[in-house]
Amino acid sequence: MNLQNLRIGIGHDTHRLADGGPLLIGGVEIEFDQHLDGHSDADVLLHAVTDAVLGLAAAGDIGEMFPNTAEENKDRSSIEMLRLAHESIVGKGFGLINLDCIIFAERPKFSPHKRKIAEVIAGVLGLETDCVSVKAKTGEGVGAIGQQKCMMAECIALGFRK
Repeated sequence: MNLQNLRIGIGHDTHRLADGGPLLIGGVEIEFDQHLDGHSDADVLLHAVTDAVLGLAAAGDIGEMFPNTAEENKDRSSIEMLRLAHESIVGKGFGLINLDCIIFAERPKFSPHKRKIAEVIAGVLGLETDCVSVKAKTGEGVGAIGQQKCMMAECIALGFRK
């Protein structure tokens, strides 16, 4: 592979926490007493992944592709948004190599769920599971994350132009 064809995309998203579960992260429903609040299904991790995928192809961002002002995006599945974004970049001649993702949340503990989250994301993108890294970090009691007001996610995607 020609190194000049390598591309990197970065994605970031934040959503407020609201009372009542379950929590949806990375396409996986997790038993929890809070959920993420947003126009779509508010899957903060998949939103960050979608932005990273679009970013490596310089194809805009999730808000451009799926504006929160459009009624058809109300409660829309983030898995569907990621799938459509991925199809879009593949159609433009780009492919994915791997993803490195971080979930920022004070709780719940994500260790028991990281493998399943990686499997779901890999399945949507046609990657091997070991090409999707999922990590979780707490806010150590500091800021909006540490005070359990929100969750945040970031993702870096490595891809290529065919």
